[in-house]
Amino acid sequence: MQAYTDSADVIHFIGGKTERGVGDRTQAIFNPATGVAARRLVLGEVADVDAAVASAKAAFPEWRDTPPIRRARVMLRFLELMNRHKDELAAIITAEHGKVFADAQGEVARGIDVIEFACGIPQLLKGDYTEQVSTGMDNWTVRQPLGVVAGITPFNFPCMVPCWMFPVALAAGCTFVLKPSERDPSASLFMARLLKEAGLPDGVFNVVQGDKIVVDALLAHRDVKAVSFVGSTPIANYIYETGAKHGKRVQALGGAKNHMVVMPDADMDQAVDALIGAGYGSAGERCMAISVAVLVGDVADKIMPRLAERARTLKVKNGMEADAEMGPIVTKQALERIEGYIASGVEEGATLVVDGRGLKVPGHENGFFTGGTLFDHVTPEMRIYKEEIFGPVLACVRAKDFSEAVQLINDHEFGNGVACFTRDGNVAREFGRQIEVGMVGINVPIPVPMAWHGFGGWKRSLFGDMHAYGEEGVRFYTKQKSIMQRWPESTEKGAEFTMPVAK
Repeated sequence: MQAYTDSADVIHFIGGKTERGVGDRTQAIFNPATGVAARRLVLGEVADVDAAVASAKAAFPEWRDTPPIRRARVMLRFLELMNRHKDELAAIITAEHGKVFADAQGEVARGIDVIEFACGIPQLLKGDYTEQVSTGMDNWTVRQPLGVVAGITPFNFPCMVPCWMFPVALAAGCTFVLKPSERDPSASLFMARLLKEAGLPDGVFNVVQGDKIVVDALLAHRDVKAVSFVGSTPIANYIYETGAKHGKRVQALGGAKNHMVVMPDADMDQAVDALIGAGYGSAGERCMAISVAVLVGDVADKIMPRLAERARTLKVKNGMEADAEMGPIVTKQALERIEGYIASGVEEGATLVVDGRGLKVPGHENGFFTGGTLFDHVTPEMRIYKEEIFGPVLACVRAKDFSEAVQLINDHEFGNGVACFTRDGNVAREFGRQIEVGMVGINVPIPVPMAWHGFGGWKRSLFGDMHAYGEEGVRFYTKQKSIMQRWPESTEKGAEFTMPVAK
């Protein structure tokens, strides 16, 4: 396997080998802990997309006809290689994203979960069969792969989110073109090389680096049958509308504003730990991060001093340091946007309890760091409540009772993830029933489903009908065909001019 080096340009992977492509546009890739450009990304052009799709299209017939058990065996070898190299992959993620190394290891582990799920796909590709559906006639269904499919993935999980897509698609018999984030693209090449080492035929998996030019080329390409996307809601909406316009199946996961309700009877120690970990873990750059705490009744008076103390003492460091709790923000531009939201919260009247702005980490003065920020007395009219900040900013809202808390959440445009901390079984049951959100945690702050359940939100957090991975993912990357059959010996003679019915 080609070694990963800090000095190498990051390029494409097409037809089983790395390719620089036709373009000369480049973009710096920064180590966010140092603020230094560590390598350069070669941005793709339309011709590079055409080459990748052509490679995937040429590889599709043979890969489609490969028995599912043999495809699964390739994924099993890939699984073994991912486990063997998981720490190398985690280090690549930390170097380009900034999240702490232990968190990067957890990301890789969750990606591996989906690969393990994909290894069992022969069971999920089975169809249904009815003998004698009509006299002398049998009927059955099969699931067949779509063809060339594409994934457009975000910076915050450069390993896990692609693994939500391509292992299921490949095991189902599709061929794949991945467009990773241009901010931390090296993980995609690392996994491409592992797939090749695992025995995946050339052309079955391809990577095209790039920006909107590559995205638009994938959305318009007639040979791309489906597109999976994870990112912000405005882009998810654009991906969904543009892909649908071009006749593609689209699965576009958008933004989030995840709430955590703390009831008066909750275990306060557990709730504080949950809010700190889920609010500030990965510097808040998670689509499942808790960004709003809904404090019911007298909870705010009990919990705010403890949250403030913990937020002030967060260990914000280079993510490769063993005791780091939070690393840097992914880019300088993202840091400026996050700190702009903090200024907006102050202007709109929220109480700034802990201000993380202006943090300098010794030895990393040029890194893109900010501390944990905590607001109290936030109201639904404020930007810091309505909009996705995607940073380490926890907004606390006070609600008088359970019903007000539920209504507050249901009125929000996003419906990705939510949590409720309580000891009351009836409250837990009613919360799960009434809440209009796709993923719900009861005393679980980040309810990311396991690989066989599927991931997806509601409302403007998901555009499309199917969630990611799990059986929903298998359905997304395949299409059902129904076959009805009878033989001449059992066929009545003569033309039939009426709608066929069971006889």
